[in-house]
Amino acid sequence: MSTETPAPESSPAAPDAGRTFLVVVDRSVEFRSALRFACRRVQSTGGKVALFHAVPHSDFHHFAAIEELMKHEAKTEAERRLQQVAAEVHKLTGKFPGLYLRQGDTLEQLQAVITKNPSIDMLVLGATIGPDGPGAIVSALSGKLAGKILIPVTIVPGDITEERLDALT
Repeated sequence: MSTETPAPESSPAAPDAGRTFLVVVDRSVEFRSALRFACRRVQSTGGKVALFHAVPHSDFHHFAAIEELMKHEAKTEAERRLQQVAAEVHKLTGKFPGLYLRQGDTLEQLQAVITKNPSIDMLVLGATIGPDGPGAIVSALSGKLAGKILIPVTIVPGDITEERLDALT
């Protein structure tokens, strides 16, 4: 499954005007911080936001019809979630984001989207707060993805306040 909608063009009024900030969509608290950071950068400097989500492969292989139904439900839920977040981005920036919906391993699909889309200039991630570490993707940047993501990465603390984020952007 692959759904890719390029973000609309913007005028080069500011140095970041052509930049695309890619945010990985999930339901975590830290995702909210990453999304706000990307939207605020677009508000203050121009550019656009792009949203990425990967639907993992199903591990249910016993009954093909049930597996297919589960895949369909997961894709439908992912599309609905991306549309909800896209509406938030539009509300905050006045621009519709690019959407990248993939099926498969999140890290592999994220790398593929970044590699195949040279218009993506920066990856914005939220870091998990707490004892379990910063999160799978943030951890992978120094492991499995080390040297493979060839764009700048901004890691936003998941517990940063909106006021602090606004001041930074």
